[in-house]
Amino acid sequence: MWALFLDILKYLGVFLVGAVAGFFLARHFMQKYLKKNPPINEEMIKALMTQMGRTPSQKQVNQMMKQMEKYM
Repeated sequence: MWALFLDILKYLGVFLVGAVAGFFLARHFMQKYLKKNPPINEEMIKALMTQMGRTPSQKQVNQMMKQMEKYM
């Protein structure tokens, strides 16, 4: 009886450790990927602002890029 309970506890512990380790590994690799390949670049920001009817200055583009980097 106790052996079965301890076996179940071991498997549950191993599963939880694996899930936590997998989460942090996936998070690390995703952050590394997004830093290397940002989802938006300066040309996209310029095009977006132009479509909204604004002529963006380089200062405005740089501010937008800093805001994007802040949340990545």
